[in-house]
Amino acid sequence: MVKKILRLRRHRSIGSRKNKRRITKGIIHVQASFTNTFVTVTDVNGQVVSCFSAGTCGFKGKRRGTPFAAQTTVGKAINTVDMQRAEVMIKGPGRGRDAALRTIGRSGIRLTRVRDVTPIPHNGCRPPKKRRV
Repeated sequence: MVKKILRLRRHRSIGSRKNKRRITKGIIHVQASFTNTFVTVTDVNGQVVSCFSAGTCGFKGKRRGTPFAAQTTVGKAINTVDMQRAEVMIKGPGRGRDAALRTIGRSGIRLTRVRDVTPIPHNGCRPPKKRRV
């Protein structure tokens, strides 16, 4: 049994599966929820180039929603891609919003547009009926 496990581990690749993807222009999607931060880098057509979350970067529990976790996640997502210009789409009310945007600005990528795409209800759903006790 132990030999079988060791044999399986030996064949698995360690490290990144691909080299740095080179795209001239891309879109960086940041979704900052209260519990986690997701960063997805796509090209202009919407094809996903790299995708990371605070959980995949090694943060567990409450620490996934922190600004430091968002900073680390954005840094890892940007390092896998070689890109000159980018648009940034930020969604959600989480604490990692500002830290993620600051990290993208410091990375050397020229930002063409920064948009807040948080969904806002324009009248929204009907509220539940009043509680009677």
